[in-house]
Amino acid sequence: MRKILNPFRGLAGYECFGCCPDNQLGLQMSFYEEGNYIYSEWDPKAHFQGYIKVLHGGIQSTLIDEIASWACYVKLETAGVTSRINIKYKLPVYIDQGKILLKAIIDSVHRNIAKIKVELLNSNRQLCAEGLVDYYMLPKEKAEKEFNYPGIEKFFTN
Repeated sequence: MRKILNPFRGLAGYECFGCCPDNQLGLQMSFYEEGNYIYSEWDPKAHFQGYIKVLHGGIQSTLIDEIASWACYVKLETAGVTSRINIKYKLPVYIDQGKILLKAIIDSVHRNIAKIKVELLNSNRQLCAEGLVDYYMLPKEKAEKEFNYPGIEKFFTN
């Protein structure tokens, strides 16, 4: 498993709610790659709850959406935007039971739409939510110019 670097850190105006490590109000997600998968371990904090001690469904959706974008960055080597997200919530995610695991894989690509499957697992590795994200992939030139996509080489140390 190899760590994915965050090449956006330090860019003027970068405050992504999902992945900016310096956004104290955000999720501060980090990512890893192994084989065809992108992974993220994330430790829920109390201020992200909906019901008492239960992770808010909207935060679960955001976690799923964010890892899908990083799958696009690393596996498809471009940036893009979510065009559709379909989530099935299966079990509650308790915020006081340790880190959760997210894993994403590119399911298919048709023209400029990638379908990305995401699983959200609790600390016992039970499937709590699964998402299918349709991601509109930008042409690389537009991704670089308008969305600050730095190129695949900036996501890894070597």
